[in-house]
Amino acid sequence: MKNRFIPFVSAAIFSILLLGGCKDQGKKDVVMNNDAQASSENKTWAEKLGWPKGKKVLILHADDIGMCPEANTAAKNQLTDGDIQSAAVMIPCPNAKEFIDWAIENPKSDIGLHLTLTSEWKTYRWGTVTPHEEVPGLLDETDHMWHKVIQVVQNASAEEVEKEIRAQIEQSLAWGFRPNHIDTHMGTLYADPGYVEAFLRVAQEYKIPANVIDISNPKVLEGFRKEGYPLDDSVVEMIATYQLPKLDFFSSAPKGGTYEEKVENFKTLVNSLRPGLTEIIFHPSVQTENLKEITNSWQQRVWEAEMFADPNLLDFFKKEDIIFTNWMEIMERFEKMKK
Repeated sequence: MKNRFIPFVSAAIFSILLLGGCKDQGKKDVVMNNDAQASSENKTWAEKLGWPKGKKVLILHADDIGMCPEANTAAKNQLTDGDIQSAAVMIPCPNAKEFIDWAIENPKSDIGLHLTLTSEWKTYRWGTVTPHEEVPGLLDETDHMWHKVIQVVQNASAEEVEKEIRAQIEQSLAWGFRPNHIDTHMGTLYADPGYVEAFLRVAQEYKIPANVIDISNPKVLEGFRKEGYPLDDSVVEMIATYQLPKLDFFSSAPKGGTYEEKVENFKTLVNSLRPGLTEIIFHPSVQTENLKEITNSWQQRVWEAEMFADPNLLDFFKKEDIIFTNWMEIMERFEKMKK
């Protein structure tokens, strides 16, 4: 067991709100203080990558793909119809290969890996890609990944974490698919400085962009720290020297008590964003009895499989002059930017 750990509140808040939490969040959890977004004094990453100044550039990104058949079906439909721009696969999960096979057949779709170090559901669980005896700190007494981020931080070394995320990337490559980006399930890879170091090192080594937020602006950094995020000086330096493109901001689709409320809450979120490059995550799934048995968040996930084709929301995006992109285009623009 590791001797050091991040206090539960800080780790949990940071994981869920900042960088890819996959548990359900309420409306108050996803709308950050506007003062904590990029100031007009510096160019946003959207501007650096060639989009016009003052524009909101969004990636609508489906998380938790490969977790179950219902998630795969929803993401395939949304990507095929052009309702969303990006998705990420959980390689340790039972339906990962089926979606990777689809990604190979659909090379224009932007598909990444949702690097997975937790197994949060009560009965629907998974283990590591790495042989269990090589990463004992990542596994609970049932040989599944831990339920919670804090349990990973308390038990798993950075070396074990790096070995597992490399194994997940290598598994995708062995199946014949090179991911377009990588991110982190439940934010675990940002819950410990050693994990951050491993995450960024692996991203740069493979030249696969990770979901990294630019915190070089003091107001951005201060805003996140006030919210309780464990951004110590070592993490700030790691992100400052990271050599791949960054996001200006990151958020997740708010919950709603009804479908209509959920759509309105999403509009509120988009309206709260300042110009720049923002990734918004959600967890779409088609409705089945199996989904209901896996997670009590099934209703939010079903609505997230429907809402991005809703004429109401599409009209809103058009009225607000939202620009949409994905990680494939980001990397294309990034390569041109370097020349």
